[in-house]
Amino acid sequence: MFENRPLRSTALFLLVLLCLASGFTHPARAGIEEDARAALSELYRLVPGTEALAKKAKGVLVFPNIVKAGLLIGGEYGEGVLFEKGAAAGRYNIVSASYGLQIGAEAYSLALFFMTDEALAYLDKSGGFELGVDAGFAVADVGKGGQLTTSNVQDPIMAFVYGQAGLMAGISIEGSKITRLED
Repeated sequence: MFENRPLRSTALFLLVLLCLASGFTHPARAGIEEDARAALSELYRLVPGTEALAKKAKGVLVFPNIVKAGLLIGGEYGEGVLFEKGAAAGRYNIVSASYGLQIGAEAYSLALFFMTDEALAYLDKSGGFELGVDAGFAVADVGKGGQLTTSNVQDPIMAFVYGQAGLMAGISIEGSKITRLED
């Protein structure tokens, strides 16, 4: 019974850390749309060309605050809003879990630009999808000063990770499951 005590302690620590770091977020939390709009505006400021990309996209899913924490066992959680033609079209969450050599906590923003009708329709297929498993996507590196133009976008989904804060090495969004929340 006590053989897995370190593992249980680690899992409990992670749960407490995620709850504290996320501020006990709830899907119906007031202000999520405003937070998502502010995060999208920040991306437009940080990466020239993203505002034009958003105008060509069929939809933009913005997670303004994804919290990631880990101590051997890791996880991340965030809530976001899908915008279609500038209007809020639904709320979503992103969740993932991992196991391995990891320690720390951080928060970041994520914006997914759905460039085709098929990619956007796939978002809600089968109750959600996993990035990097179900749909083809490309991650744009905000830290590199390259010029983004709508003509050099080839993938059906473009992902932008930005606004990282915290103490955890690396960010991986592959394997993160995105699910629509009921309104």
